[in-house]
Amino acid sequence: MPRSPRRIRPAAVATVAAALLVLPATTATASTAASSSWPGGSAVSNADDSDVLGGNMSGLSFQGADVLWAVKNGPGTLYRLVRNGTKWKPDTANGWSSGKALRYRSGKGDPDAEAVVATPDGVVAATERDGDNDKKSALKVLRYDVSGSAKTLTAKAEWDLTADLPKVSANDGLEAVSWIPDSALTAKGFVDERTKAAYNPATYPGHGTGLYLVGLESNGMIYAYALDQAGGKYTRVASFASGLDSIMELEYEASSGKLWAVCDDNCDGNLTTLAVGAQGKFAVTATYNRPSAMKNYNNEGFAISPTCASGSKQVVWADDGNEGGHALRAGTLSCG
Repeated sequence: MPRSPRRIRPAAVATVAAALLVLPATTATASTAASSSWPGGSAVSNADDSDVLGGNMSGLSFQGADVLWAVKNGPGTLYRLVRNGTKWKPDTANGWSSGKALRYRSGKGDPDAEAVVATPDGVVAATERDGDNDKKSALKVLRYDVSGSAKTLTAKAEWDLTADLPKVSANDGLEAVSWIPDSALTAKGFVDERTKAAYNPATYPGHGTGLYLVGLESNGMIYAYALDQAGGKYTRVASFASGLDSIMELEYEASSGKLWAVCDDNCDGNLTTLAVGAQGKFAVTATYNRPSAMKNYNNEGFAISPTCASGSKQVVWADDGNEGGHALRAGTLSCG
């Protein structure tokens, strides 16, 4: 949704870092690295037909190379997109042609779905409030079973993280979600900040096979959780700065082991990459500009195809503003 201006100011990085120190379990500060050119092609192109998806499109997540999940934050809607030549279109099978309305586990409400990720557990959305009570912050993660044909989806599991996260205004909450498999975290020596030891998945029975990471718009922080897949229970395992003043999307790139963090037009479309370092903590490894040929859109979604062809991967951005009648734009990222 439209945001008030909040631009990164390099001269103010020290101030930002100092402010972050008051947050619980902070393990990194905003990046001071200069931005580098986008590590892929400079050109982007419209990736949807005109006025098909409309405004308020937010998070994106690939499931394989030929399915792209997308969420709309108002009204809360989940789309299953499939390839249409060089573009993407809503799947016409199983009730997906206009997307599916989202509901909380109670079967009620209008989740302000700002982010989505496809995982072995199901398709998971992060929300910052209930559209039926939009003056109150409600920082929740919702898991959906997308296998049926019903046109309304009720969450199979729900985690309310509001009490565990900094207090924020209703439109300044969770904007990003990603998932990283336990095997990738243990291979890198990731440290569990709660136990102060190497992360041991067995410490969190019932959490599945990976950790969920959510991004908080108001402070640019990322929080890693073990979510009990029965719903309700959760444990924060770590928190760290994204290197951005504000965060709109997270994307884990399995082939490189990088976690991408994305900001919108309030940060000129900058992106950062993070990785687990020698101390077992996530740290910023690079800061990138958006592709030079892409305007400064209000991009709230970003996804990287898992498939590499001729040295590059397709990447897709979702424009909340639907500028020019297009909500999706595609570009390329160099493989590696």
